[in-house]
Parts: sequence; C-alpha cells; structure tokens
Amino acid sequence: MSGVAIVRRWRPLVADAGGRHPRHVALALVVVGLLLGPRAPASVIAVGALAVAFGALAVPIVRRPAAALAFAIILIGGAWAGQARTASLERTALGADFGRAVAGEATVLAPPRPDAYGGAKALVRWRGEPVLLRVPSWWLAGERAALPTVGDMVRVRGKLRVPDLAAAAVRAHATLRVSELAPTGRRRGGPLGVVDGVRRRAERVLGGQLPVGEAALLRGMVLGDDAAMPSDLHDAFTAASLSHLTAASGQNVALLAALALGLCTLAGLGIRARWAIVLALIIMYVPLAGGGPSIQRAGVMGAATIVAALAGRPASRWYALLAAAAVTLALDPRTAADPGWQLSFAAVVGIAALAAPARDRLRARGLPGAAAEAVAVTVAATLATAPLIAIHFGRSSLVGLPANVLAAPAVAPIMWLGMTAAALAQVAPALGAPLVLVTGPLLGYMVGLARLAAAAPGAQVAVPLAGLTILCALAAALIAAPRRTPGDDEPAAEPLTWKRAALGGSAPERGGPPGAGLMLPDGAEPRRRRWRAGSPNRRALLAAAVAVAVLAAVAPALVPPRALAPPPEGDLRVTALDVGQGDATLLQAGDHAVLVDAGPPGTAIVTELRRAGVRRLDALVVTHPQADHDGGAPAVLSALPTDVLLDGRGGDRSPTSTAIDGPAGRRSTHVVAAQAGQVLRAGALRLRVLWPPADPAAPGTDPNDRAIVALADAFGATALLTADAESNVLGPLDLPPVDVLKVSHHGSADDGLPALLDRLRPRVALIEVGARNTYGHPTPATLQALRAAVPVVRRTDQDGTLRVDLRGGGASVAAEG
Repeated sequence: MSGVAIVRRWRPLVADAGGRHPRHVALALVVVGLLLGPRAPASVIAVGALAVAFGALAVPIVRRPAAALAFAIILIGGAWAGQARTASLERTALGADFGRAVAGEATVLAPPRPDAYGGAKALVRWRGEPVLLRVPSWWLAGERAALPTVGDMVRVRGKLRVPDLAAAAVRAHATLRVSELAPTGRRRGGPLGVVDGVRRRAERVLGGQLPVGEAALLRGMVLGDDAAMPSDLHDAFTAASLSHLTAASGQNVALLAALALGLCTLAGLGIRARWAIVLALIIMYVPLAGGGPSIQRAGVMGAATIVAALAGRPASRWYALLAAAAVTLALDPRTAADPGWQLSFAAVVGIAALAAPARDRLRARGLPGAAAEAVAVTVAATLATAPLIAIHFGRSSLVGLPANVLAAPAVAPIMWLGMTAAALAQVAPALGAPLVLVTGPLLGYMVGLARLAAAAPGAQVAVPLAGLTILCALAAALIAAPRRTPGDDEPAAEPLTWKRAALGGSAPERGGPPGAGLMLPDGAEPRRRRWRAGSPNRRALLAAAVAVAVLAAVAPALVPPRALAPPPEGDLRVTALDVGQGDATLLQAGDHAVLVDAGPPGTAIVTELRRAGVRRLDALVVTHPQADHDGGAPAVLSALPTDVLLDGRGGDRSPTSTAIDGPAGRRSTHVVAAQAGQVLRAGALRLRVLWPPADPAAPGTDPNDRAIVALADAFGATALLTADAESNVLGPLDLPPVDVLKVSHHGSADDGLPALLDRLRPRVALIEVGARNTYGHPTPATLQALRAAVPVVRRTDQDGTLRVDLRGGGASVAAEG
C-alpha cells in the first residue's frame, strides 16, 4: 500500500476521532508540551505548534482557524509550563557549600536502601531541599545502629557534594556523605506526620510473625517498601520479572478500589458514596505507599476514573491515561526520563489496546474467564514493556510471562489480606495479626516461584533489541487482528469505502464515519476483498512471522557459550570480568587461576568464570568489605573449590561481607588475613601484597583506603590491581612500571592519577565499571588522563569482558562484547 493510500485510509478515521474527542486532543497537546518544554529549543516548539495548527485544519479535526490556533497555543503553553516548572524544581541554594563539611538536621523522606558499596542511601530534606544521604559501610558496621525510617528527624554531619547520578535519579540537589548520624527523637508533623504514624503501625503488623523474606515481600506488596528484602530474594524477583509486585503501582490502587467497593456494597452504601470512599482511600494510600512516581501515576489515573464515574459520564481509559500523564508531568516534567514512568505508561497502553482482544481469543479457546483475564493482561503488559526493559537494562526474561501468570492467583489475596490487616492495625495490631499469618503460605509460594523462575534457563538473556521489538510488534498484530467470523471465507460483495465528499461533508453512504472526506471518486467500481485482515491466511502468516522472530531473537541467547582454553604456555592472562558496577579480575597462568574480587551480589560471576575455563581457584582475593567487590564471593566459594581466601575485610563487616564466612567454612577454604609483604604463589603466577599495613585500621577509616593493592607477575609480565585505592594510597608505595593497570575505583575522579601514570607507564588500562551506573564512573577527567598516558584504554561497560594476554613484551586485548 502506497503512502498516499495509507493517508487516505487513516485520515478520515483520525478526523472522526479528533472531532468527537477534542478534549483528548487538547490534553494530548498539553502532555506533548510538557515533554518538549524542558528538552527542545523554542524554535522546535514554535514549528511544532504551527504544524499542529495546520494539521488540525487539513485532517480535518477542526473546521475553524480559531480552534486550530487554540491547539497551537495549548502546545506552547504546555511547553512554557514545563520549562518554568523544571527551572523551579532545579533551583538550589546549596551550591555555595559544595565540597564543605556541613552539619544540621534532616528529615528522612524515603526508606533507606542498601547501595552498591555495602552502605546505605536515603532521600532526605536538608535546608528545605531534597538531598541524597549516603551512609558508608564503615558507619553501619561501627555503630551497629538502626537506620532512621521515613519521617524521622536526624542530626547529620558530613561533606556536601555535587549530586552524583544516584542523587540525580531521585531529583536530589546534592549528595551528603555522612561522617556522623544521630537520631533527634523527633518526627515531622502535619498531615504527612499523620500518614507516617499510619504507615508505622501497618509496618509493625505486616512485619511480624513471618520469616524475614516473606515479611519484607508483604511490606513491599502492600506498602511498596522492599528495602528490607534480602538481596538474594530481591535479585530472584528481578530475574523472574516479578519485581513490579514489590513496588506500589496501579495494581495496588485497582485492588484497593475493588476491596473497598466490595465492602461498601456489603454495607448497603449508594453508588456515589462508594466511589467517594474509594477516592478518599486512594488519596490516603498514595502517601502511605511512599508517594513515589509509580503510585502517583496510579493514584491520578484512579482518581480521574472515579471523578468521571461521579460525574455520571462513562469513564474513558484513554482520557484517564492522558490526565495521569499531564498531572505527573506538571508536578515534575523530569519524570519522563525515568524508566519507571516510561514502563508504567507503556504497560497501561498495552493493556488498553491488547488485553481485551487477547482475553476474547483465550475465552474462545475454552480458557475460563478469570484465567483468560489474568493471562491477557500479563501478555499485553509484557509485549508493551519488553523493548523498554531491553533498552534500559540490557536484558530480557524468557520466564517473565509464565512467572507472572503463575503468580497472578496469589497476588490479589495477599494484597487484600495485607491491606485489611494494615487497616485493622490502626485500631489494634492484634486484630491484623491472624490475617498476616494467613498470607504466609501464599507468600511462601511467591518466594518459591521467584527462586525457581530465576534459576530457570533464559531467566535473564541478552536478546537483540531489534529482534525483540519486531517480535513484540508481530505478536501484538497477531492479537489485535480481527477474529474470523462466519462467512469470512466468502469474498465481500463491496468494499468498506465511501464516495468522495467535501472535507467535513456529507454522511457516508454505507455506514462510514461522519464527516469523512477524500474517498473513492464517483463512479469508481467496488473491488472484492480477497484477503481480509482477520482471514486465516493473514493470521497464519502473522503466526509464522512471530515464530521466526522468536527463533531469530531468542535462540542465539540460549546457546551456551563455549569455555575458553587456558592461556597458552608462557602467557599471563588478565581478564576484567563484566559484572556490572563492581570489580572482578581473573589472573591465569597455565592451569592456575586467582580471582581478585567477585563483583556485586546477584551477577553471573560463576558463569563468567566457567566461560573462562575455570573449574577451581588457587585463591580468591577479597580486597575490602564493600558489596561491589565482595558481594559475589559467597556464590564463588559455594560453586568452585577454592584453596585460599586472601581476606582484606579486616574487622569491618558489611552485611554482604558476613555472608562469605559460611561457604568458606563449609568448603574448608584456608582464610588468610591480608597485609603488606605477603606473597601468594600459584604455579608461575606470583601475587605480592603491597597494601594494607598490618596495623589495624583506625575507627571510621574509609574501607577504600584499606583495600588490598597487589602486584601480579608471571613470565616477565606484570599487572597492578588497585581495587578502590586511589593515589593517596598508591602514591607513597614503591611501584614499578607495569604492563596492565586495573584502574582504581571504577575510574572515579583522582587528582593524583596523572603523576601515578608517569611512574607506572602501563601499556593497557582496564576500567571495570557498570553501564549507566549512578556514580558517573568513569569521570571525564580520569578518561582524559588515561588516554593521554596509556596506549590502550578499555572499559567493561562498553566492551564487556576484556581479556589481555601478555607474552614476551607484547600484549593482545580481546573483548567479548
């Protein structure tokens, strides 16, 4: 079909839809303006406004120039509002104190969560502005104190810094690294203080009488707070594509509304009273569930639907969706860049467009109504969000769809029991406790399902984005294609076309949309349609295309990689393993292997080692107690026989570091505390420990400054492994020139790096860093210094796992993508 034919086919449909729903068009233009305002120059917005005005007249959506001009003004007004709101939100008075030590009181706005370094981070209000509080692991280990909760007012001392990427992700104006943190014993007041009290009582009843994992899961499902969920369980839910269940979202609002409507109906309340109560509960629930972007969107959409019902008009899901987008963007236009915002709206659009036809097809094939509804909603949301997940996270799950379908029967009962228990706890906690106990078996089922799905082949695979997008589009087309009806095999007598009429002219001759124009010329002969949209031939072709797309996109990702052979005799192989935002460096000489750090928890470190041909380790070196270095160590010790654990944790134990002791003891791994002067040998490979000294660390010492620094050599080749120790530690050490440098601290800013590179003169520099990490690593200054002094600079976030073979003064570098 030519472009002109496509325009002629769709133009009357667009005109009819726009003419019948001008408010939808206006609201859509507000959304577009809010999206463009902070991001596009004024010239682009002006051209867009003119295009909207001329397009509205040409389609035609409106007949009067004044109405078209109004559409243009709405677009410009939305853009201006977006610019003004963004400027207001980003205005800060904290810049003068960046780089300085500060002290004062802060109010906790969000639950503290663990960070990649074994510490914690929390959004607080500091001097009236949002600031990301970073609590280091050494403070947590030294104080043994409970972290504050939402609403607590705390005394803080530390250094105020420019917001890092994690702070920017939560719209904080600065990052405050804590050196002292103490409770004041006071909490915020006002309406939010009342909500805090309700939340605390709910948390107490939801967290009692259940195992730690199940209790954290229940709080996550009901209140959207999964901060206390064990890291391995959190990773399992993520790998199984079930993590959305632990975030407050539209599902929570829908189930809350269903529960409240059912109870109000039993109480004999009228329809308006029921909807009014549901609206009040939604308004209360949004801040109770943390007030995050996803629950804000769900609350706005739910409120829009209820207001339409109270006004006596049929609720429009598309209008509610546009209203939710407009309100959330008006509150903060920057949220459009959040993956959560994009995924939320993509899921809603997918459900609105595909859930009904998918449900009808499933019911036509004999699936019961409730099961058909659950499967249809899951399929629709999965198809709409899968490409976005691949874009933002680089992975797709082949078990997500069946896992969500199997989880669906347990979700509503858990939510309803948990919400009822939380409500009863406001009167007396003892009233809600029995309901929490009833959720235990259901939560156990969910935990077991997540772990089973996460361990299945294909739980997380790197599917090519283009193939995945084509697959989802074809599957959506297959679902949305009209169903075959009796008589489809017979050709239609006449096409579904209308005679030509003037723009906005006469009614259609054969039931076409009013106001249709530019149809077939008078006297044109009707054509018989030999291939209808819902015909068996077309549907069979679509099904075949989906099957081919599945094979093309998924099959390569499921082929297990071949293990590499050990390095050639006489070579020292240094491999920077791609484990995301963390360190894991493998040293191999012949059949001997030493792993220096194991990356963060939940990564495929064991798979990476087996792919490198490693079946046992001569030694595992844990350089210091931070999760991005020691988080994967328990998995390595459990999976691979390991002779020696060179332990750089000292007396500082983060929660992830403590998990190392169990598998090390079970495997009878010999544990040696690291100190400068030690030499570890594995065949021709020698590892000399240059740092830390034997003296115990002073209280409050940054673990980075006590990280193991080691020099590896074999067959005349050398590699310096620096962990997170920077030039303040490395500068005083006696360091010879080296062939390979593992760059310190993932490429963070280090003023002493140029002088250090002059001494080391490395031929290859490896930066072990995670893609799109929230810390801004590697920094531009570090990259500039490296590129000026080192011939070859490679990084795992761009190149994947990097393998360097050193032999006879030469070095070959290979990337595994």
